Amino acid sequence: MAQSMFDFTEAELKVLKTLSPPKKIQDFLYLLPANYGKQGDTLYSPRLVLREGKAHCIEGALLAVAALMVHHQRAWLLDLRAKRYDQDHVVALFKKGNYWGAISKTNHAVLRYRDPIYRSVRELALSYFHEFFMLSDGRKTMVDYSKPFSLHRFGTAWMTSEEDVWSIGMALDDAQHFPILPQATKVRLRPATSIERAAYALTEWKQDDPRT
Repeated sequence: MAQSMFDFTEAELKVLKTLSPPKKIQDFLYLLPANYGKQGDTLYSPRLVLREGKAHCIEGALLAVAALMVHHQRAWLLDLRAKRYDQDHVVALFKKGNYWGAISKTNHAVLRYRDPIYRSVRELALSYFHEFFMLSDGRKTMVDYSKPFSLHRFGTAWMTSEEDVWSIGMALDDAQHFPILPQATKVRLRPATSIERAAYALTEWKQDDPRT
């Protein structure tokens, strides 16, 4: 039975079963090299992440969702959307009691794990707002966030897909999103300072690392 759980192999399940509680999933993701897509854009399934040994944000979030499901815990994706000239960020949501937390794969010193202390998804999403800025000049760029995105409609085959799971990425982008700020407030935003930008510039995995 263990070998057929969500169609993962015994070796894959051996890894995933060690990833509980959520902070262990987070620790595992931090150890994975960043996926820079050197051979082209990817959207790896959890199986491909485990095989390739690297991930970018949504790939890490999908692995986190799969690991939580292996441990019979509910999980969702959360899309944090930025202005067109910046990149979005995707995390995995989980709950402990009535409180929300997030697991995040990022290569930077910001936009990371969130302990389950948030009373609402909006509260959690807002905790990322001040970390979402352009490195060049500190302009804050986060514009909206999705409602918790369930992968139930995709069944379980996405977890062990041998192909990139672009359909999940497209569906997440099309999901309902909620604005962060009223239009009138946006002009009053203070840019991130030079020391904040310096912290953002820190990376765990360099692009010239052969593992990325």
